[in-house]
Amino acid sequence: MKLTILTDNHAAPGLACEHGFAALIETGGKRILFDTGQLTALDANCRALGIDMAGIDMIVLSHGHYDHTGNLADLLRIADPATLYLHPSALVKRYSIRNGQPKPIDMPESAKRAIDELPPERVRWVNEPLQLTGGVFLTGPVPRNTAFEDTGGPFFFDPEGQRPDPIQDDLSLWIEEPEGLTVLAGCCHSGIVNTLDYIESLTGPKPIARLIGGLHLSAASPERLERTIEALEKRDIQRLIPCHCTGQEAAKRFREKLPFPVEPGYAGMVVESGKG
Repeated sequence: MKLTILTDNHAAPGLACEHGFAALIETGGKRILFDTGQLTALDANCRALGIDMAGIDMIVLSHGHYDHTGNLADLLRIADPATLYLHPSALVKRYSIRNGQPKPIDMPESAKRAIDELPPERVRWVNEPLQLTGGVFLTGPVPRNTAFEDTGGPFFFDPEGQRPDPIQDDLSLWIEEPEGLTVLAGCCHSGIVNTLDYIESLTGPKPIARLIGGLHLSAASPERLERTIEALEKRDIQRLIPCHCTGQEAAKRFREKLPFPVEPGYAGMVVESGKG
């Protein structure tokens, strides 16, 4: 297994960064793109790294926010006949409301049109856990059981803020390997503890070799951070790579408190099985 972060809020020298996330998984002869970034960083970084998007077999959307679904219309054209995996709610109109000001945060209209125009055999609606290929799986919607985790922001279906958006389309991916699981999250609006609990309910207790991705803790309260740290401390996690929306304070607290290595992710980072 080889995992390359292609889009993130931080980047290696010579690569582009933006507020968004995308990662490429190569395993068992398959190439899986997990999220598609927001703007131009994905294309720029693929060119710099010599990665050809035409060879993608599957595109997975962790949820329907704009910073994870940009470039999708172009990618569906370039990567024909790649299969697209997403939850039906990824297509809905949605907003964040801060200081009374609504901001649309749903996927671009061009992406919605491109999905609507796809032949049915190229779309898989993810309503439950499923296997993508080999040892690669999607969670489907994650049950929300912890008392201290929420979606991480003021998210709504309407600009008036009357209908809260639980972001039920949020899903994560895991890969089963000899050294343990590699867990990949986009924004983890379900909560990382809920997500890991759910994966464990599906796989049984297994070590987590790597936990990678956005954890959406940038606006988390001190209590939520501490309870998240307490929960992660109890797990057999070998390496944490926070990305995107995790937040600097959360990443700092993780490095200070957690008993395993915490290494911030960035566009250009490569993680391979058997190589740490």
